Amino acid sequence: MRAPLLQRAIDHALDSVEGVTPAALSLPTPCAGWDLGTLLHHLNDAFDVLAEGVCAGIIASAPAVMDDADADDPAAVFRKRAERVLDACSRPETTRRGGAAIADRRLPVDVVLTTVALEIAVHGWDAARAVGDRRPIPGRLALELLLLAPLQVDDAVRPGLFAPPVPVPPDAPPGDRLVAFLGRDPAS
Repeated sequence: MRAPLLQRAIDHALDSVEGVTPAALSLPTPCAGWDLGTLLHHLNDAFDVLAEGVCAGIIASAPAVMDDADADDPAAVFRKRAERVLDACSRPETTRRGGAAIADRRLPVDVVLTTVALEIAVHGWDAARAVGDRRPIPGRLALELLLLAPLQVDDAVRPGLFAPPVPVPPDAPPGDRLVAFLGRDPAS
């Protein structure tokens, strides 16, 4: 499984939301039309999907919502869900080796893990940018995700989910190339 990749993506995102307070939730993000609160709610949903797919072996069309007492602070919810998911993914007895069912299809657990790792890492970058933090996605993590991103985001998937790629120099750092591939301007 690709749990170490997920671990590094979550570590990056946790660092990125470290200083987020409820007062910052209305700040815009690099995701067009999304404020920081919307982005964090989306990430929290991604953790629900991951927990269902990896632990339960099925991904429902509307993921089950984890009970969080501090739902008015999505950054705090994000931190709690990240810990729950990492704990669940580290226990072999809770991880479905046979994959995750989505409707009539079955995805290998590695595909679910890498998809969520990509989403968490890039949205961690988005969250950091929203609060004025210019931290890049760590180089090794970005390089691994750059290899996987074209397999998950192609021309058929991109419309409605990602803006067109942003041109960057070929020698741009891997984190810049990754966010640019996913339609974000690393210079913003």
